[in-house]
Amino acid sequence: MSFLVRQIALKSSGEEIVRPSTVEGDELTIGRDASCGIHLPDLAVDPRHAKVVASTDGGLAIASIGDQPFEVNGRSTTQASLDPAVGAELTFGGHRIAVSRDGETGLPTFTVRRVEAVSDSAEEKDIATVYTLKGLLPGKRMSAWTFAILVLVAFLAFPIFSYVTYKPLAMHEKARRPDGFHADQAWSSGPLSLAHKNLKGDCQACHTEAFVAVTDKACLTCHTKDAHDHISDKARLLRARGEPTGMAAFQRAVANAFNRPAGRCVDCHTEHEGAGAMPATQQKFCADCHSGMKGRLPDTKIADAADFGTAHPQFKPTIIGGMDGGKPLFQRAAWTPGLQEDNGLKFTHGQHLSKTNGIAQMVRRMPGRFAADDALQCKDCHKADATGTRFKPVVMEDSCQSCHSLSFDQVGGTFRTLRHGRPDQVVAELRSFYRGGAPARPANLSGLARRVPGDAALRATAADYARAVRFYPTRAEQAVAQVFSQGGMCYDCHTVTRGGSAATGGFMVRAVAQNDRYYHKGWFDHKAHDKSDCADCHTEAARSNRASDLLVPGIDGKGGCRTCHVGGEGAKLATVSVKDPVDSSCAMCHSYHMDAGAPWAPKKDRKKDVAQTVALAERPRFPANLR
Repeated sequence: MSFLVRQIALKSSGEEIVRPSTVEGDELTIGRDASCGIHLPDLAVDPRHAKVVASTDGGLAIASIGDQPFEVNGRSTTQASLDPAVGAELTFGGHRIAVSRDGETGLPTFTVRRVEAVSDSAEEKDIATVYTLKGLLPGKRMSAWTFAILVLVAFLAFPIFSYVTYKPLAMHEKARRPDGFHADQAWSSGPLSLAHKNLKGDCQACHTEAFVAVTDKACLTCHTKDAHDHISDKARLLRARGEPTGMAAFQRAVANAFNRPAGRCVDCHTEHEGAGAMPATQQKFCADCHSGMKGRLPDTKIADAADFGTAHPQFKPTIIGGMDGGKPLFQRAAWTPGLQEDNGLKFTHGQHLSKTNGIAQMVRRMPGRFAADDALQCKDCHKADATGTRFKPVVMEDSCQSCHSLSFDQVGGTFRTLRHGRPDQVVAELRSFYRGGAPARPANLSGLARRVPGDAALRATAADYARAVRFYPTRAEQAVAQVFSQGGMCYDCHTVTRGGSAATGGFMVRAVAQNDRYYHKGWFDHKAHDKSDCADCHTEAARSNRASDLLVPGIDGKGGCRTCHVGGEGAKLATVSVKDPVDSSCAMCHSYHMDAGAPWAPKKDRKKDVAQTVALAERPRFPANLR
């Protein structure tokens, strides 16, 4: 069974619009609810007012669902029987429904027409005003002009006045606005980062000119020591980027027209991105210049780089190439597996990390003395500095002397020790020791000691002792020669040659230098790798039998950085399997303004940062030549 519903609406000209629809089923609901088959938007009509049911003989039965009546042919009722062939007229509020049978389809037809104003139970109002605020507010035109003027005053005139009022403070590092609300803050696109949070409200500190983008000069007003031009020649910087094409060229032209030239500080150091730390420079800003730069700047000495995982040149560590007096000569060299460093020592890692030689046996005889009980470990000698970033220089007295003793005499329970690092003091102490007394008196010269009978034996012993006393000082030179020769205390670890001064007995000990940072063009933090074992990166340490072996890892190979670091976008994962991949953008290791600190780490006051102060104090110092 189906019902045909025709909704009649009137145009402004009085012409009727008929919208027919078919309702399937044996029942038809009439009411204000939008789900009803006949929807009457009239407050005088219940949400579900009446229900029409078709009978088997073709008639219709209509009844109220609630207590609210309706009209049938002008009579108020709550139920009635209808014959579509005869026809009838139903009235619900301001709507009249004509009931008939369609001549073509034979379906019961309900023609709905609004004949009077819609009632809201209290008074009759037009439906256009029942659900709106029309009549309570000013007209649309008046409202539009009023709000437009308010916007111009609140967000243009007032901010401009506020900006101009405090403009004299611009370009003064310590000049600040008073606390309180300032209208030009309404132009802010977001909160400042932690690095610039003290500039909150001081818009003119960076925006020194109205409607002009932040200039490099404004940045350098405060950043006088920790910033510099990446390339002093801005034209060269733009050539390194390459000329933009297409839409990029159009965007640059528009930016230039509005005082936003390319190559400024803010191209990489973006602000108003949130109240957290300033975000690191995105890799694309670096790759825009450094990817294929050789083709744009043929005279550059910088290798092309785009992504650490797939397109990055081999590392160039700074190594010690020799000594000039007491100072090391540093030089950069391309990393290779067999790269050597001349640090002046004879120390070998393989010998000290062995688990089977005499050193390991010594460790086993002193349980609890070292980190492990079977052999030496890296941590027995290498101690992290106060920041955890690097390691302290290895000090002989702290790390070596427990095994390599410099004691040469014992007085009671006290041992006399040679002065490490001062060959002239070593010679002086040995000479003083041997010249400060006489040889021990032979026992057979004592009256109580047993001796060979006869005066001849007594005279021979006395003559030998007199000769020893006379030539005793020469033992000092023998001791000096022994210390600085093969098998001696100094010779085992240091390079000893002839050609020294008289104060050092003619010997010269080559100066030793410890390299505290190999990669000066990039940043490496040991603290971030403290969950890894030393041997994971320094893979050749346990097998190194030369003190000159450079054991720092390179970019590839076993223990290389690409073992874990897969680049800024994880591009390396597409070609090789990495167990614990770490996304590594350029800013993780490289700083646009390179200094001794980590990239993108907030600058700290070293006077207040105790850890930094201690770490600086612990770094190697290179004294005068050890001669």
